[in-house]
Amino acid sequence: MQFSGEGYIIKLKNHGEKSMIATLVCPEYGKIVGYINGAHSKRGLGVYQLGNYISFNAYARVEENMLNLKGAELVESHTADFMLDTDKIEALSSLCRLLDVCVAENDNLGYFYKVIKDFFQHIHEDNWLVYYSFFEYYLLDFLGVGLDVSECAVTGKTNDLSYISPKTGRAVCAAVGEPYKDKLYAYPHYIVDKNYRPQRAEVADLLKMTGGFLTKNFLAGHNLQLPEKRANLLNVVKKYQMKM
Repeated sequence: MQFSGEGYIIKLKNHGEKSMIATLVCPEYGKIVGYINGAHSKRGLGVYQLGNYISFNAYARVEENMLNLKGAELVESHTADFMLDTDKIEALSSLCRLLDVCVAENDNLGYFYKVIKDFFQHIHEDNWLVYYSFFEYYLLDFLGVGLDVSECAVTGKTNDLSYISPKTGRAVCAAVGEPYKDKLYAYPHYIVDKNYRPQRAEVADLLKMTGGFLTKNFLAGHNLQLPEKRANLLNVVKKYQMKM
């Protein structure tokens, strides 16, 4: 088996003194894991960094064997974007960890790959945390835990939607949800309306909701928790003025 491709590096693990095992997410092949001989060379250290987008050649003698990755070239370097900003490091660490534990090897990512790419493409902008929140929201959808934000679960109304039920993942209108608002998540208006400009509190509300559903509907069932770095993102949101 042999193929060429491109992808974002989401995990690196040392393998001996000179080699690494790398995990990437690719538009054509989904999540792949490959062995890189000589990854610790002077040239390799500039290429094999978390978040970098690389091209590569991959081969395996038989399909069941781990891939060997060779001829890697740096296409987009995001190392500097994160290394100088601890807040972005925490977001990158969380994104990569969630992809590693939630996405199965060789899964077809489909539309979800564009969501991942959008995060990296907007990392230079003031609203980069908004794109991180998009990532978690659409990760839920990719995992089959999509939320029903189209109409009120009780009345069927499509207007004045204000809450999301933590039990059902369905929208609830203001009149129905008001007595129980302390037990409900806030409705994610900026997910539904792409022209909506979210405030910091709304981004924090969405992260609370996605964190809750990821934990309840996926991570807990695999004896996992939200990534350690993810816990601080709600504090990070408070420091940023969002601009869409």
